[in-house]
Order: sequence, then C-alpha cells, then structure tokens
Amino acid sequence: MRLRNWATATLAAVATLSLPAVTAATPRAAAAPSSGDAIVHLFQWRWSSIAEECETTLGPGGWGGVQVSPPQEHVVLPEAEGAAYPWWQDYQPVSYRLDRTRRGTKAEFVDMVERCRAQGVRIYVDMVLNHMTGTGSVGSGPGSAGSVFGKYDYPDLFGDGSGDRYDRPDFGPCYRAISDWSSKAEVQDCELLDLADLNTADPRVRAAIAKYMNSVIGLGVAGFRVDAAKHVQAEHLADIVSRLHDVPGFGGRPDLFHEVYGDATVPYTDYTALGRVTNFDYQRAVSAAVRDGDLTRLADLPDHGGLTGAQSVVFIDNHDTQRSDPTLTYKDGDRYYLADALMMAHPYGTPQVMSSYAFGAVTAQGPPSTADGTTLPTDCGSAAWVCEHRDPRVAGMPGFRNATAGTGMSSVVTDGPGRLAFARGDKGYAAFNATGTPWRATFRTGLPDGTYCDVARGTFDRRTGRCTGGTVAVSGGSFTAEIPANHGVALHVAARLGDAARVEVAFSATASTWWGQQVLVVGDVPQLGGWDPARGVALSARDYPVWTGSVRLPEGQRFEYKLVKRAPDGNVVWESGPNRQHTVTGPTTLIATWR
Repeated sequence: MRLRNWATATLAAVATLSLPAVTAATPRAAAAPSSGDAIVHLFQWRWSSIAEECETTLGPGGWGGVQVSPPQEHVVLPEAEGAAYPWWQDYQPVSYRLDRTRRGTKAEFVDMVERCRAQGVRIYVDMVLNHMTGTGSVGSGPGSAGSVFGKYDYPDLFGDGSGDRYDRPDFGPCYRAISDWSSKAEVQDCELLDLADLNTADPRVRAAIAKYMNSVIGLGVAGFRVDAAKHVQAEHLADIVSRLHDVPGFGGRPDLFHEVYGDATVPYTDYTALGRVTNFDYQRAVSAAVRDGDLTRLADLPDHGGLTGAQSVVFIDNHDTQRSDPTLTYKDGDRYYLADALMMAHPYGTPQVMSSYAFGAVTAQGPPSTADGTTLPTDCGSAAWVCEHRDPRVAGMPGFRNATAGTGMSSVVTDGPGRLAFARGDKGYAAFNATGTPWRATFRTGLPDGTYCDVARGTFDRRTGRCTGGTVAVSGGSFTAEIPANHGVALHVAARLGDAARVEVAFSATASTWWGQQVLVVGDVPQLGGWDPARGVALSARDYPVWTGSVRLPEGQRFEYKLVKRAPDGNVVWESGPNRQHTVTGPTTLIATWR
C-alpha cells in the first residue's frame, strides 16, 4: 500500500463457477510440485478466473505463484474519488470472513487454491494486517459479507460467534493520521491515511491476525504479501509469523514477502529476517534504465537498496506504482514488456509480473464490474483487461527462469548504452535491444548446438515441442540474429526443438490382483496412454505383489497418472483418490500402493 487518499470500499460478489467436466479417470489432484519462483500478480481477478488461468496458462507456463487481491470482507463504496467501487476498497477490512468479496465466495476461493495447487502454482494472499477501515468509510453501510462496523468497532471478526472482535483499545495508541514521516514511532503507531491502526503491541491483536492467516493457510494458501508491513513494528510482525502453521500440500513454512518502501526512517533490513521485501529501489532503477535506453546500468549485479537478490522481490510496476509512480507501465508498450522480460532473464531477486485491467485518468477506477460492483470474469481478449503476463514477450520467460535457476550472469556484452546481452551459465542466453533500430550481431552463448525456441517472442511447450515464438539456430556455440528495436531474444536448454533430453522414470506399485488381472500405469501424456487404458504402460508381476515397469520421458515434463487394473476381458478398475503427479528432473523410481 502506498500513500493514497483512502475513503471507503466495495460490494460483495456472488459468482457462479462452471467447473470443467472431470471423468473418473482424471479426478482433480490435491497438489503438484511448485513450478518455479516467478510470481504473477493477477490484480483484482475473480477467484474463478484465477483458477482457470492456473490450469490453462500459469501451470503449463512454469509460473511458480499468483498474488491474489485481499480475500477478507471489505467496505463497499459505490462512489469514491470519482470512481464506482474503487480498487482500494479491498484494502479496508471489515472482518476476516472469506464468505463474500467482490471477487467471489469462500467456496470459489477454496476451489481456486486447490486447482492452482494441482498445477504447482502457489497462492500468495495480499494480507492486510496493519489496519482496518478509514474515516471516510464510516457510515458507508455493511461490508461485502454484510457485517456492520465502526472505525474502531468490529464486533464479529470471523463471523462465527467466537467472540473475536476489535474495540477501541485494540487500536492506537496514536489515533490520528501520520504527520511526521521522519519519526519511526509515528509511522508505526499512527494512522496511515486515517485508517484505523491496529495496536499490534497487544498480544490479543496479534493472536487474531495470526488466526486469520492460519485460516487461509489451512485452505492451502502457500504465502503472503504483507501489505504496509513498514507500518507494523518488526518485532510485532515476528511474533505473528512465529504463530503461523505449516502449509498443507506444498509443506513447509508459509512464504512471506513484505511491502516495505525502504527509507532512512524504516529501512528494508528491519524486515529481512522475516522474509523477502519488495525492492522499490530495484523498481525505480531498472524501470528508469529501460525507459531511458541505458541498459549498461544493468550490466552487473548491484545490491539495489542494500539488499541481496535473495532478500528481494523485484518488479517493474505494481498496482500502486502504476498509478502513483508510473516509471514504466503497460501504457508504455514495447519498453515496458522489454523491462519485464529483462527482469525475468536477470538472476537478481524473485521476479513479480503485474497483470491488471485497463484504467484511465481516474486512478481509483476499480476492475471491470457489474452495476453492483461484482467483478466480471477476466477476458484477456477484451480491451478492458490488459493481462500483461500473457504478452508473447513475457509468457515464455518463466520457462527461461526455471531452466537457468542456480546460474549467474556471465559473458556480458554491451553495444552502446541501449544494448545488453549475457549468458546464464551454459543453460541460457538473453539479449535486449532498448534502442529505436534493429541490432544485428553474432552472440557467443555457451549453449549446445541446436535449434532453440525464442521465448522472448513466445512460449515453448515441452510436451508437444510447439514453439509460438521464432526459432534461433546455435552452431559452434554461437548464433547470429537481428533483434528488432525495443525487443529481446531469450534461449534456454529446456526449449531446444526436437531433442529434449529423455530420462527413465520407473514405477514400483504394490497391488493385489486375482489371476489374470494386470496392473498398468495410465496418465495424461502420450507415453502413458493419454488416459486410455488400452495404451497404458503394463507393469511386470515378476516381484508380485510389487509391479514394476518404466518409460522414458523428457526432462521438465510434468505429468499426472493413476494405477489401473485390467481384466482379461478388458474391463478396468481405476484406483481411487486424486491423480498422482510428478515432474521429471532426472532418473527416478515412483513408488505407489494401490488405493
């Protein structure tokens, strides 16, 4: 949250979700390995639209996570700052109920989490814990789930009659707006833009916040972007974090990154022990360098804002800077998408890509909605939604990032201030041209010879070998290309056409059968029959009741499968439970027991 003239907030959305047909052979999976570290912020998207995007685009594209808008009950503001149902109403909590927001219901939220997890995509909740509603929202009516409230009065935080509530003593101790931004005590104890500041010095308040966070962790949420973290004392936030549960499905501790607009008063480093922080210094420096056509500023690995890459979530824009500090946004066209691609190719930080809706001069404008403020399903083919992450110059870059993970930046080449190329070890190579004229050159890459899909122009599907971008031939470790003005080229070893490395995946399944029955592995890839038992992989009963067999699959292949028993007359029985899943990272044996 950045400085904004807050007032009030939004109407609840009741959405109808049409689920795809699921056959007995392909029940929904409970979880899948995470794809990578790249995060996309689907700003103000409906829960049902996010679920669909995970299945059709994000999971197959290698995205590791989605930041979603705040899911708690919020204020409802039919008119504020010249906009109907402004976007920022969602950042004024009325309760911690998930029953209904403008983006959908709790059931739809749960469905989204499950469907994204099944694709290996983590859900990051934008967590508002510094404050509740603002002065301008008082008297606006009930919240999006029907809760009544006052600025310092929230009688039923969880909508369950548990007695959890906030009253005036749970706020303060300042009870007025911040006026001296050079005073750390005032920044953290007074009210950000007249929003009711929670007194996180009180253990009872911290317990209520942790209860809310654990309630969404229990649904499978994997992490949080902590909104306005700099306005919460680090020691208070540390106590809240210590109360959080492990994440089901993915396992381990929840992954947190904190919105900290670092400065001399509240430095970034106050929060780095609690997770990564949003690196606004990176945003300003990289956006300005690409905007100005001076990529030589990015030829090394500076610690932007005094932060290492491991401490930083990096971005070109977010929902605040789009409106209040628009160094680069989707409105800047080619240079903006060049900056996003360069960020994804560069090894510094954890990248986050903004994906949003179109807005004009009224920056408070909310997302495309019905007359009552219910957010409409996302339509990336319409002018109303921008969907930056779907642009061909960005969509293939998560694959580049995943393929080059763990490598540094080497063999840096510059050609004037606006042209930069570099290798990512022997795993990838990228070149960017932030000038108004084409750049024709021969680049020494260190890549194996072959024909590569240019993922800075499109995507590469390892399952089918389909490349939607152009191709580049590497010979003797080099390639020659002409890079158009304000565009780039990006090649990586997992997007080499026609020769994806294949490794052995063995199966060891324990199953009891009657005489004549056979056990097969059937899955969603051609090598496992494409869910057709007649074409599945028959296992050997040599070590009965353990059945064994193997197939060769491309590295990087993600697949789902189930065990099947087939009788001599052709009748089949599918095992129960969710689809089993695996991503091929090398030779392995998958052990399973019939269920």
